[in-house]
Amino acid sequence: MKVLQIILILTLLSLMSYFGYITYKEAKIYEQQTKEIATMSDANGLASEKIDAFTSIISLGLVKNESKEKLEKLQQNKQLADKKSKTYFYYFLLALGGIILLSFSCNLRGASLTLSLSTFIALIYGLINPILMVTIHKNVDYLGDVILSFESKGIIGSISKLFDSGEIAVALTILLFSVTLPILKSLTLTFTLLFYDKEWSIKLVNFFKHLGKWSMLDVFVVATFLVYITTNGGEMTHAEIQVGLYFFLIYVILSMIVALLTQRVLDRTHNRDSIKSY
Repeated sequence: MKVLQIILILTLLSLMSYFGYITYKEAKIYEQQTKEIATMSDANGLASEKIDAFTSIISLGLVKNESKEKLEKLQQNKQLADKKSKTYFYYFLLALGGIILLSFSCNLRGASLTLSLSTFIALIYGLINPILMVTIHKNVDYLGDVILSFESKGIIGSISKLFDSGEIAVALTILLFSVTLPILKSLTLTFTLLFYDKEWSIKLVNFFKHLGKWSMLDVFVVATFLVYITTNGGEMTHAEIQVGLYFFLIYVILSMIVALLTQRVLDRTHNRDSIKSY
């Protein structure tokens, strides 16, 4: 029975990784299609589309409106990528749900290890996926709704962009609290569960429990940024939450659960050792 449990857990973890990867690929396709649509919907792109439309009309349809056809194709590809991304993310959640249910049949340490590995997978996809797409647009006479700028925000991409723009302090802060510490925390919890009978394991868990509250600092930075971009007068801002935020949210919830379970494993082990020594 124990061997069967391990096989099922490894299978579900593999499925989580696979579905997370496909979700990432489709999310990046969605991001790319949205970026191309934004490029075609800027002032120059809309002006070209108006010219193509006029040319098609005066030629009685002999000359096709290529700009319109390309835009429609991009819209279709974007919707398809969005649908696939959401579908595979649901599959990821189903695999995660299976792992959570299966963990109830394991002992406390086995359940903690299983969820710890799941936490690490969710964290990786939370870091590499886009978390927010921001479009700033404005109505312009004769052209219509013109897209002034488009940006896709991800944790890793945002850090790189901050470094490039010279915002070293902010970049290092987000890198520390949103990337380095979460990765170290996940690895430490897994390492602690593997060597749960060591005295130093309790100190490691307590250390990361105290630092855990600082992992929400990046949320404050994102919220401040959103407040800033939504106060641009005369322009309309559209912010669209992407799948990376949900992966990161799953990581946050699972990491708290794993930390509590790991603490229980350590308490039981070291309390038992104390009783034996007594």
